[in-house]
Amino acid sequence: MKRLIKDILAQIDYLFYRTGLKKCPIVVYSVEETIDELIHTDKSMIRFGDGEVTMIRGRSLKLQQVEPEIIDGLKRLLAYEHENMLVTIPEIFDDLSIYRKESRQFWKDHLLFSRKIYEKYCNPTREYYNTSVSRFYYALEDKSVCGQQAEKIREIWKDKDIVVVEGERTHNGVGNDLLDSARSIERIIGPSSDAYKRLDELFTCCKKYPKDRLFLVSLGVAAKFLVEKLFLEGYRALDIGNLDMEYEWYLHQAKQKEKVPKHDVIGEEANKNAGYHEYLAQIKKRI
Repeated sequence: MKRLIKDILAQIDYLFYRTGLKKCPIVVYSVEETIDELIHTDKSMIRFGDGEVTMIRGRSLKLQQVEPEIIDGLKRLLAYEHENMLVTIPEIFDDLSIYRKESRQFWKDHLLFSRKIYEKYCNPTREYYNTSVSRFYYALEDKSVCGQQAEKIREIWKDKDIVVVEGERTHNGVGNDLLDSARSIERIIGPSSDAYKRLDELFTCCKKYPKDRLFLVSLGVAAKFLVEKLFLEGYRALDIGNLDMEYEWYLHQAKQKEKVPKHDVIGEEANKNAGYHEYLAQIKKRI
């Protein structure tokens, strides 16, 4: 019953904005425009999904415990203060028809509780980029554009030397061709949960690389802060979130969210048994 009431209230709230009775000043570029910006510029990127906004509301996430300094930092980052570091947010403030039914309801519920966070902390003088750059497949109703977008995403790191900073379970590009367009791949393996506590160690490790490296970071909430630190130090870094998992679903043309088997492969011996020898050779540091 509570869920039904929430969904009804979320629908009413959504209709108020769709009919123009309420106005939302937030502008979000399309996924295509976001990918093009990442291909044709050297800008860094941090991404805000529903999890980061939920944390601003004071709630812990599955893989990151909330702390006051994290909340304050997320509020500051959402305000988009750096000129050459893109900030992405969900494209949910106007029309949700591009999403599949359950995703439309999810975002309506999310906006019911979190719209004020966006309106309070987003910079009204900025146009934001699109968080679905790393969520380009599953939530869409029409998936006909996904193949083209997947190919273009791989152009972002084409012929570049990349450093992947990720948790032990993530395995970005392992078992698929997501990162095959890169010239070289090295990896730093960070904590699978509460990575924010090891932020300084991660940053120190990253700074040992030359500044021509492109960093791809998948560390949940901690990724936003690591990307900012690297950006301010003169590196290019992209918070890619769960892009690899989305890419796996795209490759399998998944109808529902599927478990990705490599996420259960933990430790050197398990990775050897799985045949991930190249992945193990790419790991240069574990934090």
